[in-house]
Amino acid sequence: MDAAFTPEQCEIRRTLRAALFEGGPPGPPRRDATAPTAGPGYDPDLWARLADGLGLPGLALDERYGGAGCGITELALASEETGRALVPLPLFATSGLAAPLIAALGTERQRAELLPGIAGGSLTAALCVPGTALATALALTGGDAHGTWAGGGRAGGIQARPESHGGWRLYGEAEQVLDGHSAGLLLVAARTGGFIRGRTLLFLVRARDADGLRRARWTALDETRPQARVQLRDTPAELLGDDPGADVPAALAATGRTAATLLAAEAVGAAAAALARTVEHVKDRQQFGRAVGSFQAVKHRLADLYVRVQAARSAAYYAAWDPGESTLALAQCLEALRTVTGEAIQLHGGIGFTWEHVAHRYFKRAASDELLFGPVHRLRARAAETAGLLAPAAAAPAAATAALAHGSRDGTGAGPGAREAAGV
Repeated sequence: MDAAFTPEQCEIRRTLRAALFEGGPPGPPRRDATAPTAGPGYDPDLWARLADGLGLPGLALDERYGGAGCGITELALASEETGRALVPLPLFATSGLAAPLIAALGTERQRAELLPGIAGGSLTAALCVPGTALATALALTGGDAHGTWAGGGRAGGIQARPESHGGWRLYGEAEQVLDGHSAGLLLVAARTGGFIRGRTLLFLVRARDADGLRRARWTALDETRPQARVQLRDTPAELLGDDPGADVPAALAATGRTAATLLAAEAVGAAAAALARTVEHVKDRQQFGRAVGSFQAVKHRLADLYVRVQAARSAAYYAAWDPGESTLALAQCLEALRTVTGEAIQLHGGIGFTWEHVAHRYFKRAASDELLFGPVHRLRARAAETAGLLAPAAAAPAAATAALAHGSRDGTGAGPGAREAAGV
């Protein structure tokens, strides 16, 4: 495909790269930005500069709400640069997950109240999904039109209870909330209406001084993508939007396509940076009186990695153009990131195995993203299912059983097609 960008898009990339790499490539993250129990998990000064000078959080928001009025392509280019620098920022949680849901489902009053703060960087937000169901809720690794992943009945998940004066109360827990420990606004997916007629809705929780709200940051594998546990104990909340019958799972699936595009772009940026650092290392590292990079075997390995990165970049750019392909693009980009970072550790030699080395930081991002949004084979299976290439997993056993039963009834036995469908 022809990934020719406009001058404005190229300027966004150039300006953001200059801001993130000011003073040289980033080293290990600041201690106060990644300590498990202290700090917001990112550099507030850097976030303020990116918001004030570049309008980064509001890049894809409408100009009516203080945004730049750009689209998913511009936000994907910005995500590629943040992935390249591997700098912790609340960009994905705020602008990639929460803001699209507020813009899609919120009332005009809610949008006017919340989106300008998000666009200006003064308000960060996080999406709270019960348990570890983030990938399922975003329809990345599975589909659930009823939103049962939010919990049901009296056990598990997060429940919402209406109050007589029109408000709501939330009770439950979410375990993997990206930037949830520091976000000023929580978007909580909760189940309401009982077990039989239950439905999933989204609620707004103002984190400051909210009754019954408890938040704690986890010690995550990837310290550049902070995660938190959020507990709600009869916490007051406001329904997002004014339609209790809104199709929240469909809105989450649409947001999932945007999120997958941004994650794919992040993975491409991280893979490209890891490869560039590895090339520089093998050019400088001496072995047997010559640079390691001069050996033919090393050249071949690096060439293979370069091809992987370029193929992943094409997939990510195509997903930005057509978000319907984002799940498959995310699978390819995460696989490329995992392969490149694993090879980077190998080619860095003994120093690459050091937990604190920068090569390991990129590897931890690859592993963490697969745990949160993958694994790759499930992303591919979901993409194939969505495209109609595979039957849904729940329907396949029933179809296979029917095929076998039909073969038995007509006296011919189970034919090859039936046996193949049944997996025998």
